[in-house]
Amino acid sequence: MEGGWPKEKEAILVGKPIQRSLLVLCSYHHRNTEKVAQAMAKVLHAEIISPKEVRIRELHMYDLVGFGSGIYDGKHHKSILDLAERLPNVECKKVFLFSTCGIPAFGMTQEVAEGNHKQLRDILVSKGYEVVGEYGCVGWNTNSFLKLFGGLNKGRPGPQDLEDAAGFAKSLLEQHPSGR
Repeated sequence: MEGGWPKEKEAILVGKPIQRSLLVLCSYHHRNTEKVAQAMAKVLHAEIISPKEVRIRELHMYDLVGFGSGIYDGKHHKSILDLAERLPNVECKKVFLFSTCGIPAFGMTQEVAEGNHKQLRDILVSKGYEVVGEYGCVGWNTNSFLKLFGGLNKGRPGPQDLEDAAGFAKSLLEQHPSGR
């Protein structure tokens, strides 16, 4: 399949334990989402790369791919969305979504995180990807006038957020044990 994942390799991975994971990450303001990705990567033994480093023709080598960034105007960073648009159609490739968001901590819920992930999720699902989980937490936000007051959510993601991110990653492995 030109520009896509070989069908025979997809078939081998469906229903198999997670052996190899990749996290595709865009994080730059305060490295909020990078902290979350590092916590997940430790559990998943995953490599972390930026969207521009992704070699689409090599993604078939991974059993699980995570896509994450900060949230901008209610959606993932443009580089993550652009990458998702360029991905080939597949059958049941396992992916997960993660993010940090600069909203007040009291407003962050699983429903809010999933709402922020909607555009990325819709792109991936329309191409045949199976979204096996989603994680979101608050991050330090110093945009606009917030910088005058030291920002919002200073110190976040904090230790509990990172522990929760690692727990989320562990739950992905428990769904698809690898025998590690």
